[in-house]
Amino acid sequence: MILPAPTTGPGAAGLAALLARPREALLAFDYDGVIAPIVDDPAKAYPLARTMTALSGLASRVGSIAVITGRAADGVVSLGAFADRPGLEELVVFGHYGLQRWDARSRAVVAPPESAAVADARAELAPLLAQLGVHDANIEDKGSSVAVHTRRSADPRATLDRLRAPITDFAARHGLIVEPGKFVLELRPPGVDKGSALRRHVAERRAAVVTYAGDDLGDLTAFAAVEKLRDQGVAGLKICSGSPEAAAEVANRADLVVDGPPGIADLLESLLAALPHP
Repeated sequence: MILPAPTTGPGAAGLAALLARPREALLAFDYDGVIAPIVDDPAKAYPLARTMTALSGLASRVGSIAVITGRAADGVVSLGAFADRPGLEELVVFGHYGLQRWDARSRAVVAPPESAAVADARAELAPLLAQLGVHDANIEDKGSSVAVHTRRSADPRATLDRLRAPITDFAARHGLIVEPGKFVLELRPPGVDKGSALRRHVAERRAAVVTYAGDDLGDLTAFAAVEKLRDQGVAGLKICSGSPEAAAEVANRADLVVDGPPGIADLLESLLAALPHP
């Protein structure tokens, strides 16, 4: 299989560095829309089998593999059956945008105590939606954050647009920020994002090459981290898992755009074929 070519010079340099120095590389991925297809029921967002097989094969050929997701870490570990996947014994999963950390060796989730601001917002969110006359949005309690989903609303886009300003004001009153996504507004403490998690993990692993694959607005901070790391001498490649669900801003910032989760699987299989056996 032929590796697709990045469309930017820095991206091409990042891919070349990955092929030349795979043992110094960190491969990082968002989960929904990248490893797993977007589905109506988030509880059924299972990863593509081809992707999992390729990741298991790549784990012995690259320095490290990580997943950075807005979901709870243990939820993604369960959906992906990551704890029992041969080859992924060194996998790290960052949940809630990096607030949580799970690793395959300890099989434990490490996270700070729950934010009092999130607890207060959680208690007041349902009454707020009722006051706004929105009865077909779903509230998801993520523990360290709380999210409002409109995907199952009669008009998901219109409901999201209607809620954006009042939810943003509500979050500000509680000292929280709003992370927009695919028909979702997530309220969480400031200072936590995928870019921060990625930078910390690159430093921990002393990676000389980093790739990140994402598809949503929350992944832009990880793209920004790759760009900043390039300035510090770390080769980088930004990958967009493009699909009708993907954010246009992510595709515009990417070095390489592939065709959704199946395209991610194709890319990983091509990478697996291109890298030498350990």
